[in-house]
Amino acid sequence: MKTIIVPTDFSETAYNAARYAIGLAEQTGASRIILYHAYELIVPIPDLPTAVPMVNMDDLKAASIEGLEKMKSLLSPALPASVTLDFRADNHLLAANIDQVCKDEQADLIIMGITGGSQLEEILVGSNTVDVVKNSNFPVIVVPTQASFRPIRKVVFACDLRKVAKTTRKDVLHMVLDIFKPELHVLNIQKEGREHIHPEENQELDNMLHNYNPQYHFVDHPNTVEGITAFAEKEAADLLLIIPKKHGLFDSIFKRSTTSRIAFNTHIPLLSIHE
Repeated sequence: MKTIIVPTDFSETAYNAARYAIGLAEQTGASRIILYHAYELIVPIPDLPTAVPMVNMDDLKAASIEGLEKMKSLLSPALPASVTLDFRADNHLLAANIDQVCKDEQADLIIMGITGGSQLEEILVGSNTVDVVKNSNFPVIVVPTQASFRPIRKVVFACDLRKVAKTTRKDVLHMVLDIFKPELHVLNIQKEGREHIHPEENQELDNMLHNYNPQYHFVDHPNTVEGITAFAEKEAADLLLIIPKKHGLFDSIFKRSTTSRIAFNTHIPLLSIHE
């Protein structure tokens, strides 16, 4: 791992994510962190009142650069000598442009913060962070506001075990596991009354993870997200790993529901590797 991208809106949450990135760079040997700000020009709409202020492109760019320079200055004292801190600003939508930025900068990983309270759906729905997680082909670590960096030594890989080997990008997963060499726990949350899925029924998954000595856990819990949270905190995991799949675990975590509030009361960072 060489380069980490940290999208920022200059909030304390973004600063916290950047500090996490610095700690992770030191652990992994990454040599470069890029603070990235995507600012958007607001196009005036004729039907709106004339009192709506016009936005000047040059002013937007200048404010973005000023914020990035200040952020770099404040973070630099904590930077290891082996890590370079750069920044970049673009007039783009963040989620639509982040993959191109990663390609341009030859980045390996995106690290972002989340804001708000403890309910993940309230925090993430409609935010830049969830848009990036849902749309980016690059691995994304989501850092809760209250999380501080600690070396990644124990990882909980939460999955539904349905075609997980076929939908997992093995190269990215193996890169992550090779870097951290963690104690790996594969977790499947079972709804009570349903037939349990055993690892021998998922030989491809077992083969894929064989070199990492995974420990398999099958836990009965009526709520998937609460079950994952409780297990990860009981195990004192340093990182939660998920493979977002449409109509799967990802939707159950991130999709707003009018009938069910999904509480995700955790301070454990979450790594998403898109299928």
